[in-house]
Amino acid sequence: MAITNCPACNKSISDKAKSCSHCGYEFGDQSAEDIRRQISLKRYKKLQKLQNQSMLAMLLFIVGCYFVFLGDFPSSKQGLMMYNASIIVTSIGFIWYAVNRVRITLAKRS
Repeated sequence: MAITNCPACNKSISDKAKSCSHCGYEFGDQSAEDIRRQISLKRYKKLQKLQNQSMLAMLLFIVGCYFVFLGDFPSSKQGLMMYNASIIVTSIGFIWYAVNRVRITLAKRS
């Protein structure tokens, strides 16, 4: 009997077990190749989700920059609020993008 990792929760389990005792994942009659394929698909979907979030963050950053640098804001209280909102959107987009890039790097390492 050998110890392997569960494809769903990545905790140690017996290779003879029919289901994971930690998360309840059912192995059934799956071969080792099926389980590896399932793990690979799960990892691919996670990376795709993170890349989509990065693209959305980049879009937010670009839209915020557009309004900051090319926006023709009236010199009134409303114009100042619009300018500040543009700065906030730009900052959120940049920070979100940077955080997602770190998350993608960490996800690729594991």
